[in-house]
Amino acid sequence: MNDDKHIKLVLRNKRAYYEYEIVEKFEAGISLHGTEVKSIRAGKLNMGDSYARPRNGSISLLNLHISPWETANDYDQHDPTRPRLLLLHKKEIRKLTHEIEAKGYTLLPLSLYFKAGKLKVELGLAKGKNVHDKRQTSLKRDAKREMERARKLSH
Repeated sequence: MNDDKHIKLVLRNKRAYYEYEIVEKFEAGISLHGTEVKSIRAGKLNMGDSYARPRNGSISLLNLHISPWETANDYDQHDPTRPRLLLLHKKEIRKLTHEIEAKGYTLLPLSLYFKAGKLKVELGLAKGKNVHDKRQTSLKRDAKREMERARKLSH
């Protein structure tokens, strides 16, 4: 994701990295209405409890809250938490559906970003961590932070 110069990060799901072990990552397009894109560009969204599920041969993103656009009339407004269709290849959809249903993995949005003008979502195939793993993650993060701090002071 970070290798392209034309990427503008909109939102990152830090909680997903803390509570889950990310096994594999995928990039997907997302089907949106015009007012939703405007709200996203304004930063009026929340992906705290969002996840993706296979539905009717496709994969949908659920519980992604995109606030209504203030200046649009009632007819043009969107439902803030409606299921949003993810745009993936059939081979990816089959693989993800198998991983979710057979192996019990969870599919989470890790980040939302604009890539060459189009909104993309980075999905993570994830396995839940237990309490011990979460503590280990915190300890590693704190140690890394301390090393960076010490390195900056020595320069």
